[in-house]
Amino acid sequence: MKVIITKDYKELSERSANLIILGILKKPDLILGLPSGETPIGMYRQLVKAYKNKKVDFSNVRYFNIDEYYPIKKISKNSSYYYMNSNLLNHVNIKKSNINILDSESKNPEKYCIEYELKIKKTPMDILVLGVGINGHIGFNEPGSKLNSKIRVVNLSNKTIKRNSRFFKKISDVPKSAMTIGISTIMSSKMIILIASGKDKAEAIKHLVKGKVNSDYPVSFLRNHKNLIVILDKQAAKFVK
Repeated sequence: MKVIITKDYKELSERSANLIILGILKKPDLILGLPSGETPIGMYRQLVKAYKNKKVDFSNVRYFNIDEYYPIKKISKNSSYYYMNSNLLNHVNIKKSNINILDSESKNPEKYCIEYELKIKKTPMDILVLGVGINGHIGFNEPGSKLNSKIRVVNLSNKTIKRNSRFFKKISDVPKSAMTIGISTIMSSKMIILIASGKDKAEAIKHLVKGKVNSDYPVSFLRNHKNLIVILDKQAAKFVK
């Protein structure tokens, strides 16, 4: 595990984007896993900027998204589908045929998750970027998620629902479940980049760096990955020395 502590959110966004750009320059057909959420927005802005300045080419990159509310309409501003298209995919030259986003409107989600898992298994991700929840969830793998878990539909914790309610008109509008790649799916990635910003993420990061590796804080499982890079701002690194 390599820990990088940045001076602020801007530097965190630049450092994480630069790792992706370097990855694409080395391997133009890179397989990339990316999250939604607040923390990656700055990183996506940097990637779009780099593309517009002709510093990176996404034309052969293949993309998988890692979680999605279920069920939710794709056109909803709170769906990962809408988020990823708005913040990145519509602004770079990635081919539509290379984009894989979990289907929040699937009529048979269990079957769909199995098929999505098999697709990733055939072509493991070269770089997977993750955020982390205040309760230590990665993707939507909530506390209690097992190391051998695969892509599936999960129930969201009350803590996650309450925190995410700020993006909805009222808490009752927040979906109670989601699709997520599993811990084993995550661990199959060749490189993992975890990004965290703000003091409310410091406790989860402490469990990653210093705590026991167990399902109480799913983020702790990442400590055993052979190629993990953790990028933090100073607030998120409060307990890291």
